[in-house]
This record gives sequence, structure tokens and C-alpha cells, in this order.
Amino acid sequence: MLDSSAPGGDADPTAPVLVALLPALNRALERRLARDFPYPALSEGQLALLWLVEERVGITVRESARVLQMKPNNVSALVSQLTEQGLLERRADTADKRVAHLHPTPLALGRLAEARALKEAHLTQLLAALTDGQRGALGSACGALEALTALLYAADGDGTAPVG
Repeated sequence: MLDSSAPGGDADPTAPVLVALLPALNRALERRLARDFPYPALSEGQLALLWLVEERVGITVRESARVLQMKPNNVSALVSQLTEQGLLERRADTADKRVAHLHPTPLALGRLAEARALKEAHLTQLLAALTDGQRGALGSACGALEALTALLYAADGDGTAPVG
């Protein structure tokens, strides 16, 4: 069973704050992106798969499912949808034709870059409204959040977190 307390026996007050704030921040950014993005909206799963394939060009459906913690048949359905939209390519493995390697199309790479730029622009605007001390604290926390994310993915047996 998972122990929710810190090593000294006291619950860490940071955990509930992060559990509440990180998804809220992501949802707010996604809403702004959806409002300002000039292309048809993609589902959360489609976006997660595209971000992953951009980071790990040539990843297989099975590997994608493991990293995204989804069933392979669900990832396969997402691949079919994204392929139909011209955002993803399946390339057969040279040794085993049953295995497909996933590659983002130039269209997908362009849209992902636009989405990333919009998110960064929204965050830059919001960060400008904070005090210097608040911005400094957030900057200092970025390294710790990266380490926390890596620990979470390592605990799940993958070792690396998808970017996006």
C-alpha cells in the first residue's frame, strides 16, 4: 500500500497543493490554447500522442501505449485518427512488418510548434503580472518539478516523461 506521509512520518503539505494546482494550471492553458488555436481541436489523447511522437520519433504503438499508460488498441485508434488528419505517419519496421514506427508529419510539427508558442506566450504574459520574487520562486521550482516528474515516471517503470 502507498504511504502518503513523508519519511519522518509527517504528511508533506506540498503534495495536496501540487495535486490541485498543476492540473488547474494545465486546464487553464489548454482552454486558452483552444480559444486561440486556429485549427480543429484534438482530443487530450491525440495531443499527448503527438507530443510523445514529436519527442521520440520512430516510437512504436506498443511503446507509446506503455509511456502514455493506455491500452495499445486505444493508441492504435488514435494513430488511425491522426493519420487520417495528416498529422502522423506509420512506417513499417524493416525487420518486422507487423511493427509500425510513428513519425510526425511536417504539418503536425508546425502545429505543435504553434501550440507550444501560444502556451509560452500566455505564460509569459501571466508571469509578467507576478512580482520578481514570485517569478524567481517559480524559476527555482522548475528543476524540482522536472526531478519530481522523472521520479514519477521511473516509479512507473518508464524512466522518462513525455514533453508537452
